[in-house]
Amino acid sequence: MEIRNNDLSLKDKLSILADAAKYDVACTSSGVDRKGQKGSLGNSIAAGICHSFSADGRCISLLKILQSNDCVYDCKYCVNRVSNDTARATFTPEEICTLVTEFYRRNYIEGLFLSSGIVKNPAYTAELMYRTILMLRTRFRFYGYIHVKAIPNAPSELIQEMGYLADRMSINLELPTTESLRRLAPHKSPSSIFRPIAQIQKGIETYRVAVGKDRKMERHRTNRYLSGTIFDAAPGRRLSQPDLFGQLPVSASRSRQQSSPRPPALSSGPGNLSVSPEQRQRPFVPAGQSTQMIVGASGETDYQLLTASQYMYQNYDLKRVFYSAYIPVNEDPALPSVDTAPPLLREHRLYQADWLLRYYGFQASDLLSEEQPSFNVFLDPKCDWALRHLELFPVEINRADYAELLKVPGIGVKSATRIVRSRQNGPLTFEHLKRMGIVLKRAKYFITCSGKMMYRIPVEENFITRQLIGEDRSGNWEIEHPDSYRQLSLFDDFHFQLPPQAEDLRMSATGQL
Repeated sequence: MEIRNNDLSLKDKLSILADAAKYDVACTSSGVDRKGQKGSLGNSIAAGICHSFSADGRCISLLKILQSNDCVYDCKYCVNRVSNDTARATFTPEEICTLVTEFYRRNYIEGLFLSSGIVKNPAYTAELMYRTILMLRTRFRFYGYIHVKAIPNAPSELIQEMGYLADRMSINLELPTTESLRRLAPHKSPSSIFRPIAQIQKGIETYRVAVGKDRKMERHRTNRYLSGTIFDAAPGRRLSQPDLFGQLPVSASRSRQQSSPRPPALSSGPGNLSVSPEQRQRPFVPAGQSTQMIVGASGETDYQLLTASQYMYQNYDLKRVFYSAYIPVNEDPALPSVDTAPPLLREHRLYQADWLLRYYGFQASDLLSEEQPSFNVFLDPKCDWALRHLELFPVEINRADYAELLKVPGIGVKSATRIVRSRQNGPLTFEHLKRMGIVLKRAKYFITCSGKMMYRIPVEENFITRQLIGEDRSGNWEIEHPDSYRQLSLFDDFHFQLPPQAEDLRMSATGQL
């Protein structure tokens, strides 16, 4: 059952659709540094999510909303499922454009993240979203950051056109096994998700090659100095398709696109929906694409989730994989009970492990296995790995190479670089390491300086485990008990009370606001 009201004000719609978007976390903006242009509104240098970080490291915000929370699907884990008794609303393209530009001028936001429930059918929904961002880029000349969700089973023409308008696109994998999708999201299938992912990947590669870049997205410079990373082109180090999804397309060029019928406006070609030649000069999805997986809604192990992430990075060149601790919002026998706490600490460990894949040269199979499929949530994944490989420790700081240093708990990418450079001037001591920012409360169990440990420490798994868990207990508690897991509210945090009024719009246009 759904509650509908055709007389909703813009404020009412914003309240409903901003709140409905808060469960999607796959929307950071790192990777785009486009500056503003004369006659245009906004730039993408300082764009991001509430709250996330821009490419230069600053914390910034964007308007994260749904085009509509009306949905014909009945995904059991979703607050917007068709069977839920909830208020429904749909923005028109003009309403979203007005909100974005007015909030930008008031310095509330620096970009837009746009997703949607499936209104009527995927083709109709995708066209509505496409009209919105096309209007924002052309009529309103908004040059800020835009992240738009691609709709599974949408016409490939619409996905292609949106790629020239958006900075980042994403399609949520949500559940990484065919069985989980069948059980919790019966209207979805792996092929309906992976076909647009492959299409976007192909579009990004085609554009990059055309402008003389490498076809693969840029990765952190650390990967240049490491061998056997997940981004290594050597076939022996790349994951074959895991037994999680069934048979999937590896790229858009290898599979014929199957999607919903084109909506009437596109039945004879894009026509007036087509991106102009000027817009086609824009990069195609320059910030890359991302996806999101739910943690804790179904029975997948950490090993399955991390293996799926590595496969996505390697075969679809994703920029990011996000993990979202499942927040129980629906009562259903197939789901955890509504009083189950979100697995926030497990989510945190998956993010840390994902970081090890992308920056530290680890493979999913290094960190976990079918025999040991889950992390010890009380330890960070690098500590967990080190304790299972104590035969590799302690590492001598003054002789270890860069790759060996990165494997040491408490030593990060920057501090490993500092160590390699500084020891050229002479042997390093623990005092030197402390000044460099090495986290000695972890590293001291796994390193020596000139053959000596910091203290007389037994290199024994149970002892070190107890020490590390005791030191991290406070931090773990804070992760499991956050103040709240919510995005900022324009109403509660910014004290926004009314939608932009006609007088406000006039004054803004004349520069009086």
